[in-house]
Amino acid sequence: MSIFYTILFMVIIGAVIGGFTNHLAIKMLFRPYNAVYIGKWRVPFTPGIIPKRRDELASQMGIMVVQHLLTPESIQKKFLNESFQQEMTKLVQKELAKFLTSEESLEQLMERIGYTDSQMKLKEELDAFFEKKYDQLMDKYRERPLKTVLSDEILEKIDSKIPQISGYILAKGRDYFASVEGELRIDRMVNDFVKERSGMLGNMLQMFLGNVNLTERIQKEIIKFLNSEGTKDLVTTLLRKEWDKVLDWQAEKVEEQFGKEQLVKTLKQCLHKVIRVDQVLATPISTLTESYKERIIENVAPTAVQMFGGWLSNRIEDLMKRLHLADVVREQVESFSVQRIEEMVLLITSRELKMITYLGALLGGLIGLFQGVVMLFIG
Repeated sequence: MSIFYTILFMVIIGAVIGGFTNHLAIKMLFRPYNAVYIGKWRVPFTPGIIPKRRDELASQMGIMVVQHLLTPESIQKKFLNESFQQEMTKLVQKELAKFLTSEESLEQLMERIGYTDSQMKLKEELDAFFEKKYDQLMDKYRERPLKTVLSDEILEKIDSKIPQISGYILAKGRDYFASVEGELRIDRMVNDFVKERSGMLGNMLQMFLGNVNLTERIQKEIIKFLNSEGTKDLVTTLLRKEWDKVLDWQAEKVEEQFGKEQLVKTLKQCLHKVIRVDQVLATPISTLTESYKERIIENVAPTAVQMFGGWLSNRIEDLMKRLHLADVVREQVESFSVQRIEEMVLLITSRELKMITYLGALLGGLIGLFQGVVMLFIG
């Protein structure tokens, strides 16, 4: 019976020693965190292996990440992966839908991203862009007639507008001569005419017209003339003849006639009337994008994700070199405290490290059993 207890005691002692030894070895990977001195003599195995070689560990981890984990090939493969692109497309579509339905105005958005005085700046940029384009076009078409510069579509559109312009001119003329101001103007002209031709001609006019109001008569005739379809055709023909003459002008002649500054100023005013920057900036994003929101979400987003993924995958190696990922990882690991590194390692390998401790206890117990059996046979 005493032999059994002796063997059992040796097994327990061996297991305790084996388990404790492995547990101590694991702890010595991290502990102590700092070197321990007795006087000037540094105690061996202090600090622990990882604290002592943390810089080398950080450097090797950086190299390992770049050469074996985050390689250009693996990232490129991920970007070109169909399921990844589908996930990214859904994410982009979701964010785009949220953005395109925003009630925030364009001006508010620009202020939020730090672009202040957007209205004034956009007008200035629009003016600068227009002046640059004007100079480029003038240099290119300076010695060419206007009819070779303007597109057929514009020429046809202007030609179709000439009858409307004629009608507008005649309508303004009718309104003027039918007004009190126009009547007074005719009356003054008639009085001046009669005064200048007093005598026989004046007496003849009085004899033939009698008490008829000459101003009223002339006013009716003028309005009748302006209402005539023949008058409209006449004005239209004259405008077309003058327009044909202008089309034969060289572009530089137009600039000479109006002056470059005045011409550019007038064109800018027309541009600002067409493009109302203040209205555009005050309009909610949802209103600006309402007509083509679905097209952007359904068509533009997938194409943009695919194009960006392809562009990025082709340049990923260069981007990674510029990012210096190995240095980033090294600096990050070096910034960790030893306690943090220990927590990270234990969090990942705690189960395996416990198994190593248990394995040490098992091996120690087996060694103790073997020693007890040997002693039994020797004794």
